[in-house]
Amino acid sequence: MAASYSRLLAEDSLLAVEADDGDLLYFSCSPASCAAPSRRPPPLLLPLLAGGGSAHSLTVPCSERVPAAQLHAALRRALDAERGLGRPLPLFSLQPRERGFLLLQPGRSKAAQERRLRPLLAAHLPYLRVCGYELSCGDRVWQCPWGADGARRLVQKAEVDPAVHPAVSTLRREAVFGCWKEAQRVLRECIPFIPEARGVLELWDKCPKYPQKGNFPVIVVEGLDATGKTTLTQSLKESMRAVLLKSPPACINQWRKIFDNEPTLIRRAFYALGNYIVASEIAAQSTKSPVIVDRYWHSTAAYAIATEISGGLHNLPVHHHEVYQWPEDLLKPDLVVLLTLSHEERVRRLQSRGIEKTKEEAELEMNVRFREKVEELYKRMENPGCIPVDASPPREAVIENVLHLIENHCLI
Repeated sequence: MAASYSRLLAEDSLLAVEADDGDLLYFSCSPASCAAPSRRPPPLLLPLLAGGGSAHSLTVPCSERVPAAQLHAALRRALDAERGLGRPLPLFSLQPRERGFLLLQPGRSKAAQERRLRPLLAAHLPYLRVCGYELSCGDRVWQCPWGADGARRLVQKAEVDPAVHPAVSTLRREAVFGCWKEAQRVLRECIPFIPEARGVLELWDKCPKYPQKGNFPVIVVEGLDATGKTTLTQSLKESMRAVLLKSPPACINQWRKIFDNEPTLIRRAFYALGNYIVASEIAAQSTKSPVIVDRYWHSTAAYAIATEISGGLHNLPVHHHEVYQWPEDLLKPDLVVLLTLSHEERVRRLQSRGIEKTKEEAELEMNVRFREKVEELYKRMENPGCIPVDASPPREAVIENVLHLIENHCLI
Protein backbone atom coordinates (compact mmCIF):
# COMPACT_ATOMS: atom_id res chain seq x y z
CA MET A 1 0.00 0.00 0.00
CA ALA A 2 2.75 2.47 0.83
CA ALA A 3 4.05 2.43 -2.74
CA SER A 4 0.58 3.08 -4.12
CA TYR A 5 0.16 6.10 -1.84
CA SER A 6 3.06 7.93 -3.46
CA ARG A 7 1.42 7.58 -6.87
CA LEU A 8 -2.01 8.47 -5.50
CA LEU A 9 -0.79 11.63 -3.77
CA ALA A 10 0.76 12.92 -6.98
CA GLU A 11 -2.46 12.72 -9.01
CA ASP A 12 -5.95 14.19 -8.99
CA SER A 13 -8.77 11.84 -8.09
CA LEU A 14 -12.54 11.87 -7.77
CA LEU A 15 -14.68 10.49 -4.93
CA ALA A 16 -18.43 9.83 -4.93
CA VAL A 17 -20.27 9.56 -1.61
CA GLU A 18 -23.79 8.17 -1.38
CA ALA A 19 -25.79 10.45 0.92
CA ASP A 20 -28.65 9.24 3.13
CA ASP A 21 -31.20 9.93 0.38
CA GLY A 22 -29.27 7.79 -2.12
CA ASP A 23 -28.02 10.71 -4.22
CA LEU A 24 -24.30 11.10 -4.87
CA LEU A 25 -21.99 13.91 -3.76
CA TYR A 26 -18.76 14.24 -5.75
CA PHE A 27 -15.46 15.45 -4.28
CA SER A 28 -12.18 16.14 -6.06
CA CYS A 29 -8.83 15.48 -4.36
CA SER A 30 -5.75 17.42 -5.55
CA PRO A 31 -2.05 17.12 -4.65
CA ALA A 32 -1.04 19.59 -1.94
CA SER A 33 1.67 21.09 -4.15
CA CYS A 34 -0.98 22.13 -6.68
CA ALA A 35 -3.61 23.24 -4.20
CA ALA A 36 -4.98 26.70 -4.79
CA PRO A 37 -7.24 28.32 -2.17
CA SER A 38 -10.41 26.30 -1.78
CA ARG A 39 -13.23 27.83 -3.80
CA ARG A 40 -15.56 24.85 -3.50
CA PRO A 41 -15.69 23.74 0.15
CA PRO A 42 -16.90 20.13 0.28
CA PRO A 43 -20.46 19.72 1.58
CA LEU A 44 -20.97 17.11 4.29
CA LEU A 45 -17.30 17.21 5.31
CA LEU A 46 -16.85 20.92 6.03
CA PRO A 47 -19.74 21.37 8.52
CA LEU A 48 -18.88 18.09 10.25
CA LEU A 49 -15.21 18.96 10.77
CA ALA A 50 -15.99 22.57 11.68
CA GLY A 51 -18.25 21.27 14.45
CA GLY A 52 -15.49 19.16 15.99
CA GLY A 53 -16.44 15.85 14.38
CA SER A 54 -14.31 13.43 12.40
CA ALA A 55 -14.40 11.76 8.98
CA HIS A 56 -12.49 8.76 7.63
CA SER A 57 -12.64 6.96 4.29
CA LEU A 58 -11.98 3.22 4.12
CA THR A 59 -11.66 1.86 0.59
CA VAL A 60 -10.85 -1.48 -1.02
CA PRO A 61 -8.94 -1.67 -4.34
CA CYS A 62 -11.13 -3.45 -6.91
CA SER A 63 -8.47 -5.09 -9.10
CA GLU A 64 -9.30 -8.62 -7.87
CA ARG A 65 -13.07 -9.03 -7.85
CA VAL A 66 -13.72 -11.83 -5.38
CA PRO A 67 -11.19 -10.85 -2.67
CA ALA A 68 -12.34 -7.23 -2.98
CA ALA A 69 -16.00 -8.21 -2.59
CA GLN A 70 -15.19 -10.34 0.46
CA LEU A 71 -13.14 -7.60 2.10
CA HIS A 72 -15.81 -4.98 1.38
CA ALA A 73 -18.45 -7.19 3.03
CA ALA A 74 -16.19 -7.95 6.02
CA LEU A 75 -15.52 -4.24 6.44
CA ARG A 76 -19.24 -3.47 6.45
CA ARG A 77 -19.91 -6.17 9.05
CA ALA A 78 -17.13 -4.84 11.27
CA LEU A 79 -18.45 -1.28 11.09
CA ASP A 80 -22.02 -2.39 11.77
CA ALA A 81 -20.96 -4.48 14.76
CA GLU A 82 -18.91 -1.73 16.42
CA ARG A 83 -21.31 0.76 17.96
CA GLY A 84 -20.51 4.43 18.20
CA LEU A 85 -18.25 4.71 15.16
CA GLY A 86 -20.71 6.87 13.24
CA ARG A 87 -22.50 6.61 9.92
CA PRO A 88 -20.78 4.53 7.20
CA LEU A 89 -21.85 6.01 3.85
CA PRO A 90 -21.11 4.07 0.64
CA LEU A 91 -18.08 5.54 -1.13
CA PHE A 92 -16.72 5.13 -4.65
CA SER A 93 -13.27 6.20 -5.78
CA LEU A 94 -13.28 6.70 -9.53
CA GLN A 95 -9.53 7.32 -9.89
CA PRO A 96 -8.22 4.79 -8.87
CA ARG A 97 -11.24 2.47 -8.88
CA GLU A 98 -12.04 1.53 -5.29
CA ARG A 99 -15.12 0.97 -3.14
CA GLY A 100 -15.69 1.41 0.55
CA PHE A 101 -17.21 3.72 3.11
CA LEU A 102 -17.00 7.27 4.39
CA LEU A 103 -17.33 7.12 8.16
CA LEU A 104 -18.81 10.25 9.74
CA GLN A 105 -18.69 10.77 13.52
CA PRO A 106 -20.00 14.16 14.69
CA GLY A 107 -19.20 13.63 18.35
CA ARG A 108 -15.54 12.57 18.31
CA SER A 109 -12.22 14.11 17.29
CA LYS A 110 -10.03 12.60 14.57
CA ALA A 111 -7.44 11.34 17.08
CA ALA A 112 -10.06 9.76 19.35
CA GLN A 113 -11.81 8.10 16.41
CA GLU A 114 -8.54 6.66 15.11
CA ARG A 115 -7.79 5.11 18.49
CA ARG A 116 -10.99 3.10 18.04
CA LEU A 117 -10.50 2.36 14.35
CA ARG A 118 -6.94 1.02 14.43
CA PRO A 119 -7.61 -2.17 16.44
CA LEU A 120 -10.83 -2.77 14.51
CA LEU A 121 -9.06 -2.53 11.14
CA ALA A 122 -5.77 -4.15 12.16
CA ALA A 123 -6.39 -7.47 10.37
CA HIS A 124 -7.52 -5.76 7.15
CA LEU A 125 -5.16 -2.77 7.14
CA PRO A 126 -2.60 -4.16 4.66
CA TYR A 127 -5.36 -4.44 2.05
CA LEU A 128 -7.23 -1.17 2.72
CA ARG A 129 -6.67 2.46 1.94
CA VAL A 130 -7.59 4.49 5.02
CA CYS A 131 -7.67 8.29 5.07
CA GLY A 132 -8.56 10.80 7.77
CA TYR A 133 -9.82 14.29 7.00
CA GLU A 134 -8.67 17.54 8.60
CA LEU A 135 -9.83 21.15 8.52
CA SER A 136 -7.36 24.03 8.28
CA CYS A 137 -7.73 27.79 8.07
CA GLY A 138 -9.64 29.16 5.11
CA ASP A 139 -12.15 26.29 5.19
CA ARG A 140 -9.68 23.92 3.58
CA VAL A 141 -10.40 20.22 4.01
CA TRP A 142 -7.44 17.86 3.67
CA GLN A 143 -7.34 14.13 2.97
CA CYS A 144 -4.58 12.52 5.06
CA PRO A 145 -3.80 8.86 4.16
CA TRP A 146 -2.61 6.61 6.94
CA GLY A 147 1.01 5.60 6.45
CA ALA A 148 1.82 8.43 4.03
CA ASP A 149 4.26 10.31 6.30
CA GLY A 150 2.17 13.43 6.68
CA ALA A 151 1.39 13.88 2.99
CA ARG A 152 -2.08 15.16 2.18
CA ARG A 153 -4.44 16.27 -0.59
CA LEU A 154 -6.94 19.12 -0.81
CA VAL A 155 -10.59 18.02 -0.93
CA GLN A 156 -13.18 20.17 -2.70
CA LYS A 157 -16.63 19.85 -4.18
CA ALA A 158 -16.17 18.51 -7.71
CA GLU A 159 -16.28 21.24 -10.32
CA VAL A 160 -18.41 19.08 -12.64
CA ASP A 161 -20.33 15.97 -11.62
CA PRO A 162 -19.87 12.96 -13.93
CA ALA A 163 -22.83 12.28 -16.21
CA VAL A 164 -22.83 8.55 -15.40
CA HIS A 165 -23.17 6.81 -12.02
CA PRO A 166 -19.76 5.31 -11.05
CA ALA A 167 -21.18 1.80 -10.71
CA VAL A 168 -22.41 1.69 -14.33
CA SER A 169 -18.96 0.94 -15.73
CA THR A 170 -18.62 -2.20 -13.57
CA LEU A 171 -22.10 -3.68 -14.00
CA ARG A 172 -21.02 -6.15 -16.70
CA ARG A 173 -18.06 -7.24 -14.61
CA GLU A 174 -19.67 -7.48 -11.19
CA ALA A 175 -23.47 -7.72 -11.42
CA VAL A 176 -24.96 -8.49 -14.86
CA PHE A 177 -22.64 -11.04 -16.41
CA GLY A 178 -22.55 -11.04 -20.20
CA CYS A 179 -21.74 -14.75 -20.54
CA TRP A 180 -21.63 -17.96 -18.52
CA LYS A 181 -17.83 -17.96 -18.45
CA GLU A 182 -17.78 -14.82 -16.27
CA ALA A 183 -20.18 -16.29 -13.70
CA GLN A 184 -18.30 -19.59 -13.73
CA ARG A 185 -15.00 -17.80 -13.14
CA VAL A 186 -16.36 -16.06 -10.03
CA LEU A 187 -17.75 -19.26 -8.51
CA ARG A 188 -14.50 -21.13 -9.15
CA GLU A 189 -12.65 -18.52 -7.10
CA CYS A 190 -15.18 -19.06 -4.29
CA ILE A 191 -14.57 -22.80 -3.82
CA PRO A 192 -11.89 -22.41 -1.07
CA PHE A 193 -14.28 -20.54 1.25
CA ILE A 194 -17.73 -21.56 -0.11
CA PRO A 195 -17.58 -25.35 -0.64
CA GLU A 196 -21.13 -25.28 -2.03
CA ALA A 197 -19.81 -23.41 -5.08
CA ARG A 198 -18.24 -26.70 -6.19
CA GLY A 199 -21.68 -28.34 -6.18
CA VAL A 200 -23.13 -25.61 -8.40
CA LEU A 201 -20.21 -25.89 -10.81
CA GLU A 202 -20.45 -29.69 -10.97
CA LEU A 203 -24.09 -29.39 -11.98
CA TRP A 204 -23.17 -26.81 -14.60
CA ASP A 205 -20.39 -29.03 -15.96
CA LYS A 206 -23.04 -31.63 -16.84
CA CYS A 207 -25.09 -29.12 -18.86
CA PRO A 208 -24.67 -28.38 -22.58
CA LYS A 209 -22.98 -24.99 -22.88
CA TYR A 210 -24.88 -23.62 -25.87
CA PRO A 211 -28.27 -25.40 -25.88
CA GLN A 212 -30.75 -24.78 -28.67
CA LYS A 213 -34.48 -24.28 -28.18
CA GLY A 214 -36.82 -26.94 -29.52
CA ASN A 215 -39.82 -26.35 -31.80
CA PHE A 216 -42.31 -25.69 -29.00
CA PRO A 217 -42.79 -22.16 -27.58
CA VAL A 218 -41.00 -20.96 -24.45
CA ILE A 219 -42.90 -18.39 -22.36
CA VAL A 220 -41.33 -16.52 -19.42
CA VAL A 221 -43.49 -14.87 -16.76
CA GLU A 222 -41.85 -12.02 -14.83
CA GLY A 223 -43.10 -9.63 -12.15
CA LEU A 224 -42.62 -8.54 -8.56
CA ASP A 225 -43.73 -10.83 -5.74
CA ALA A 226 -47.52 -11.08 -5.28
CA THR A 227 -48.36 -10.02 -8.84
CA GLY A 228 -49.81 -13.46 -9.58
CA LYS A 229 -46.91 -15.29 -11.23
CA THR A 230 -47.56 -18.62 -9.50
CA THR A 231 -51.27 -18.59 -10.34
CA LEU A 232 -50.64 -17.63 -13.96
CA THR A 233 -47.80 -20.08 -14.59
CA GLN A 234 -49.79 -22.98 -13.12
CA SER A 235 -52.82 -22.04 -15.23
CA LEU A 236 -50.72 -21.77 -18.39
CA LYS A 237 -49.16 -25.13 -17.66
CA GLU A 238 -52.61 -26.73 -17.54
CA SER A 239 -54.11 -24.79 -20.46
CA MET A 240 -51.17 -25.40 -22.80
CA ARG A 241 -50.19 -28.85 -21.50
CA ALA A 242 -46.80 -27.32 -20.88
CA VAL A 243 -43.84 -28.03 -18.63
CA LEU A 244 -43.34 -25.51 -15.82
CA LEU A 245 -39.77 -24.56 -14.85
CA LYS A 246 -38.42 -22.03 -12.38
CA SER A 247 -35.26 -19.98 -12.12
CA PRO A 248 -33.20 -20.59 -10.09
CA PRO A 249 -33.85 -24.28 -10.79
CA ALA A 250 -34.76 -26.71 -8.02
CA CYS A 251 -31.41 -28.50 -8.31
CA ILE A 252 -29.54 -25.50 -6.81
CA ASN A 253 -32.24 -24.24 -4.39
CA GLN A 254 -30.55 -26.10 -1.54
CA TRP A 255 -27.70 -23.57 -1.69
CA ARG A 256 -29.80 -20.44 -2.23
CA LYS A 257 -29.75 -19.21 1.39
CA ILE A 258 -25.98 -19.61 1.53
CA PHE A 259 -25.38 -17.46 -1.54
CA ASP A 260 -28.04 -14.93 -0.54
CA ASN A 261 -25.81 -14.04 2.42
CA GLU A 262 -22.71 -13.52 0.27
CA PRO A 263 -21.52 -10.24 -1.32
CA THR A 264 -23.40 -9.04 -4.40
CA LEU A 265 -20.72 -10.24 -6.84
CA ILE A 266 -20.90 -13.83 -5.58
CA ARG A 267 -24.68 -13.84 -5.17
CA ARG A 268 -25.20 -12.61 -8.73
CA ALA A 269 -22.79 -15.19 -10.14
CA PHE A 270 -24.85 -17.91 -8.44
CA TYR A 271 -28.12 -16.64 -9.91
CA ALA A 272 -26.56 -16.06 -13.33
CA LEU A 273 -25.29 -19.62 -13.56
CA GLY A 274 -28.71 -20.76 -12.34
CA ASN A 275 -30.20 -19.18 -15.46
CA TYR A 276 -27.78 -21.10 -17.67
CA ILE A 277 -28.59 -24.36 -15.87
CA VAL A 278 -32.32 -23.83 -16.33
CA ALA A 279 -31.64 -22.99 -20.00
CA SER A 280 -30.43 -26.56 -20.54
CA GLU A 281 -33.70 -27.81 -19.01
CA ILE A 282 -35.69 -25.47 -21.28
CA ALA A 283 -33.84 -26.78 -24.34
CA ALA A 284 -34.57 -30.40 -23.48
CA GLN A 285 -38.25 -29.87 -22.60
CA SER A 286 -39.06 -27.57 -25.55
CA THR A 287 -38.42 -30.45 -27.95
CA LYS A 288 -41.45 -32.23 -26.45
CA SER A 289 -43.94 -29.59 -25.28
CA PRO A 290 -44.43 -25.87 -24.59
CA VAL A 291 -42.38 -24.54 -21.66
CA ILE A 292 -43.47 -21.97 -19.07
CA VAL A 293 -40.66 -20.38 -17.00
CA ASP A 294 -41.33 -18.61 -13.69
CA ARG A 295 -38.69 -15.83 -13.82
CA TYR A 296 -35.51 -15.94 -15.88
CA TRP A 297 -32.77 -13.50 -16.94
CA HIS A 298 -34.81 -10.27 -16.80
CA SER A 299 -35.46 -10.48 -13.06
CA THR A 300 -31.85 -11.42 -12.33
CA ALA A 301 -30.62 -8.38 -14.25
CA ALA A 302 -33.26 -5.94 -12.96
CA TYR A 303 -32.61 -6.67 -9.29
CA ALA A 304 -28.83 -6.65 -9.78
CA ILE A 305 -28.82 -3.24 -11.48
CA ALA A 306 -31.29 -1.72 -8.99
CA THR A 307 -29.08 -2.89 -6.11
CA GLU A 308 -25.84 -1.57 -7.60
CA ILE A 309 -27.11 1.82 -8.82
CA SER A 310 -28.03 4.10 -5.91
CA GLY A 311 -30.34 7.09 -6.06
CA GLY A 312 -33.28 7.57 -8.39
CA LEU A 313 -34.22 6.64 -11.94
CA HIS A 314 -31.94 9.31 -13.40
CA ASN A 315 -28.91 7.30 -12.28
CA LEU A 316 -29.84 4.16 -14.25
CA PRO A 317 -27.87 3.29 -17.39
CA VAL A 318 -29.27 5.03 -20.45
CA HIS A 319 -31.82 3.30 -22.66
CA HIS A 320 -30.32 0.65 -25.00
CA HIS A 321 -27.26 0.23 -22.74
CA GLU A 322 -25.49 -3.12 -23.09
CA VAL A 323 -26.69 -4.29 -19.64
CA TYR A 324 -30.26 -4.34 -20.99
CA GLN A 325 -29.35 -6.74 -23.82
CA TRP A 326 -30.02 -10.46 -23.53
CA PRO A 327 -26.75 -12.47 -23.25
CA GLU A 328 -25.81 -13.96 -26.60
CA ASP A 329 -24.95 -17.36 -25.10
CA LEU A 330 -28.20 -17.77 -23.10
CA LEU A 331 -31.18 -19.58 -24.62
CA LYS A 332 -33.78 -16.96 -25.56
CA PRO A 333 -37.53 -17.36 -24.94
CA ASP A 334 -40.24 -16.65 -27.51
CA LEU A 335 -42.19 -14.33 -25.22
CA VAL A 336 -41.64 -12.56 -21.88
CA VAL A 337 -44.78 -11.49 -20.02
CA LEU A 338 -44.41 -8.90 -17.24
CA LEU A 339 -47.25 -8.87 -14.70
CA THR A 340 -47.89 -5.38 -13.32
CA LEU A 341 -49.91 -4.31 -10.29
CA SER A 342 -50.34 -1.15 -8.23
CA HIS A 343 -48.15 -0.98 -5.14
CA GLU A 344 -51.18 -0.82 -2.83
CA GLU A 345 -52.79 -3.95 -4.28
CA ARG A 346 -49.50 -5.82 -4.26
CA VAL A 347 -48.93 -5.00 -0.57
CA ARG A 348 -52.48 -6.12 0.24
CA ARG A 349 -51.83 -9.45 -1.46
CA LEU A 350 -48.51 -9.87 0.31
CA GLN A 351 -50.09 -9.28 3.70
CA SER A 352 -52.83 -11.80 2.99
CA ARG A 353 -50.24 -14.44 2.08
CA GLY A 354 -48.65 -14.31 5.53
CA ILE A 355 -45.36 -15.86 4.41
CA GLU A 356 -41.82 -14.79 5.18
CA LYS A 357 -40.56 -12.03 2.89
CA THR A 358 -37.36 -12.41 0.91
CA LYS A 359 -34.60 -9.87 1.48
CA GLU A 360 -35.38 -8.25 -1.86
CA GLU A 361 -39.12 -8.14 -1.16
CA ALA A 362 -38.47 -6.38 2.15
CA GLU A 363 -36.33 -3.88 0.26
CA LEU A 364 -39.13 -3.34 -2.27
CA GLU A 365 -41.57 -2.48 0.53
CA MET A 366 -39.27 -0.18 2.49
CA ASN A 367 -37.51 1.59 -0.35
CA VAL A 368 -39.75 3.34 -2.86
CA ARG A 369 -36.80 4.28 -5.07
CA PHE A 370 -35.62 0.68 -5.25
CA ARG A 371 -39.09 -0.49 -6.30
CA GLU A 372 -39.35 2.24 -8.93
CA LYS A 373 -35.97 1.26 -10.34
CA VAL A 374 -36.85 -2.44 -10.59
CA GLU A 375 -40.12 -1.61 -12.35
CA GLU A 376 -38.38 0.77 -14.77
CA LEU A 377 -35.57 -1.69 -15.46
CA TYR A 378 -38.05 -4.35 -16.54
CA LYS A 379 -39.34 -1.87 -19.12
CA ARG A 380 -35.84 -1.16 -20.47
CA MET A 381 -34.89 -4.79 -21.15
CA GLU A 382 -34.43 -5.59 -24.83
CA ASN A 383 -34.07 -8.44 -27.27
CA PRO A 384 -36.49 -9.69 -26.02
CA GLY A 385 -38.32 -6.98 -24.15
CA CYS A 386 -41.03 -7.57 -21.57
CA ILE A 387 -44.67 -7.23 -22.61
CA PRO A 388 -46.63 -5.75 -19.67
CA VAL A 389 -49.93 -7.30 -18.63
CA ASP A 390 -52.21 -5.71 -16.03
CA ALA A 391 -52.62 -8.27 -13.23
CA SER A 392 -55.41 -6.43 -11.38
CA PRO A 393 -58.45 -7.91 -13.24
CA PRO A 394 -59.94 -11.24 -12.09
CA ARG A 395 -57.68 -14.26 -12.53
CA GLU A 396 -59.64 -15.68 -15.46
CA ALA A 397 -59.35 -12.41 -17.40
CA VAL A 398 -55.58 -12.20 -16.84
CA ILE A 399 -55.11 -15.78 -18.02
CA GLU A 400 -57.22 -15.15 -21.11
CA ASN A 401 -55.24 -11.99 -21.96
CA VAL A 402 -51.94 -13.85 -21.69
CA LEU A 403 -53.20 -16.76 -23.79
CA HIS A 404 -54.14 -14.28 -26.54
CA LEU A 405 -50.63 -12.79 -26.34
CA ILE A 406 -49.08 -16.22 -26.67
CA GLU A 407 -51.30 -17.08 -29.63
CA ASN A 408 -50.36 -13.86 -31.44
CA HIS A 409 -46.62 -13.90 -30.68
CA CYS A 410 -45.89 -17.60 -30.94
CA LEU A 411 -48.25 -18.47 -33.81
CA ILE A 412 -49.99 -21.30 -32.00
